[in-house]
Amino acid sequence: MSQRMKTKVMFALFFALSLNIAMAQKEEKIELNCYNKWAVKFEERGAEEIKDGIYTDVIISSRLGNKATCNSGKAEVLKGKLIKCYTLLSDGTYEEIKRTWKNKSNENVNIVGGISKSMLTVHNEIINVLWPSSMKAKRAKPISAPEPTDD
Repeated sequence: MSQRMKTKVMFALFFALSLNIAMAQKEEKIELNCYNKWAVKFEERGAEEIKDGIYTDVIISSRLGNKATCNSGKAEVLKGKLIKCYTLLSDGTYEEIKRTWKNKSNENVNIVGGISKSMLTVHNEIINVLWPSSMKAKRAKPISAPEPTDD
């Protein structure tokens, strides 16, 4: 093989490798935010029905675009509906979540599978309340059978 041919082959290999690296870098992993991580867990395990009462162990999720914040909080449930929710502050007090809501999305808020229906603000912020204590226990997974041996 001539030197010129070797150079062309090396260039082609280098180009193909560079292209593969560039494509691999383009395929970004979509990172789950705190809400999505919880939603996946609830989907996998399911949740018990949320009874009426005041819960001090909820998570308040606020999402704007693909960014989310999840804070500890308190929620009030009456007749199976979310009535009010509060964010837990660092001094141990609670602050009621008050927003200007689109289409009265904060009224008659159902709770399904341990997560409240999404409430939407006029600024397109999405708020959900999650009840992690309602999540069902982790299901046992099947055990794989051993591979055959030559014994």
